[in-house]
Amino acid sequence: MIKTLVASASGKLIDVYQPGDGSERPLPVILIWHGLGPDERDILQPLAEEVVGRGAVVFASDWRSDAPDGGRADLLDSIRFVLAHAASFGGDPERFVLAGWSAGAGAAVSVALRPELLDGWRPVAVVGIAGHYGLPARTTGETPLDDLAATSAGPVPVRLIHGTGDVILDVQNSRDFAEALKGRGWPVHLDEVATDHAGVIMTEYSPELNRCVPTVSASAVQGGRVTAESLIRATESGAAAQ
Repeated sequence: MIKTLVASASGKLIDVYQPGDGSERPLPVILIWHGLGPDERDILQPLAEEVVGRGAVVFASDWRSDAPDGGRADLLDSIRFVLAHAASFGGDPERFVLAGWSAGAGAAVSVALRPELLDGWRPVAVVGIAGHYGLPARTTGETPLDDLAATSAGPVPVRLIHGTGDVILDVQNSRDFAEALKGRGWPVHLDEVATDHAGVIMTEYSPELNRCVPTVSASAVQGGRVTAESLIRATESGAAAQ
């Protein structure tokens, strides 16, 4: 695996993970957003490494939820960076999956619901990891549920992952959103896994550090593997839908 540090136009750091084994190019591209903790792209490394091993180029971008705009500019700038530079890292920008964990989940899903955010561009699929879709998304200021009810955009595949032991954001949030998507005719798949809020990204929460850190606990390893597989399947479902 090759890991490269780059920066978006706004100066936010982005980790790029590429297979280092001479994999066939170009590969699907996945951009993953972290949660509310400002500039925590590093907590996504265990998940990103798991995904890269399955055949994708992964970008993990910093963003600041405490910015005056709630992080919107950081998030959208990271998309623009990936679209402009994915090919130079062996990725195919036409197979671009957008994903997010926790607060990043609603932010990612809302980009697919609101094509006007990026002049009509939308990812081929989106993945929401341990999200809450009844809270305002950092990319739109509206809840994904409200955006779903109002959108006239055609559907793109949506995959949701949630830990059944999540006490931060209950799994029912993903269940409810999955039902809402089905009701609007959007293709959706929900994976529920026996882990917690941090476990779905192959981490555990450290009270001492007030952040998530890598772990080898069985539930987190399994949770991260389910998430990684769902991300790869999103690239496949997105390609089939094109």
